Amino acid sequence: MRIGILGTGNVARALAHGWSAAGHDVLLGSRDPKERADLGLPVAGLSETAVHAEVLVNATPGDVSVELLRSIGAAALAGTVLIDVGISLSADFTELSHPNSSLGEQIQEAFPLTPVVKTLCTMDSTVMIAPDALDGPSTVFLSGDDAEAKLTTGRLLADLGWPPSSQLDIGGITTARGQEHFAFLFMGIAGGLGAHAFNINVVTRAAD
Repeated sequence: MRIGILGTGNVARALAHGWSAAGHDVLLGSRDPKERADLGLPVAGLSETAVHAEVLVNATPGDVSVELLRSIGAAALAGTVLIDVGISLSADFTELSHPNSSLGEQIQEAFPLTPVVKTLCTMDSTVMIAPDALDGPSTVFLSGDDAEAKLTTGRLLADLGWPPSSQLDIGGITTARGQEHFAFLFMGIAGGLGAHAFNINVVTRAAD
């Protein structure tokens, strides 16, 4: 599958390596591709990356994501599954930029013809592509309004090492709020552990 990843930071590069290793054709998108030619990964402009993609991934800073996507244009994004892994926090990391909404919702509202799926934003980039490195199974969440887009996203998550048993569909795009608000608990757990390479597992009651 042709995957375009908007962004060139740690998350974007980790996902690019993970999906490339699984056999996908991955292209990173940057506003200044010539400045990012040293990454050892294919990099192109934002619009070129969007044209390339069967699935587009938003791994840009959450406070600029909607503006950046608008620069590509709604027509270019229409019909393309967009996986959003971004979170928009204040400069001091004490508040969400969308406290009564979510970045995922903001993107879906701005681009109604682009099915948005929120996922992978509750963990560190190292865990996104190597869940098997953790001491036991854990959970990755999916939020979105389009069932087919979720199925496509689920297959790509499986290619990163997340089997269906680890994937939890928590509902429509409004549930992305819960995923994004987890950022504060994530920071607390990381502080308590002194490490970022962890994840949570949803455990249900044993059958009687």
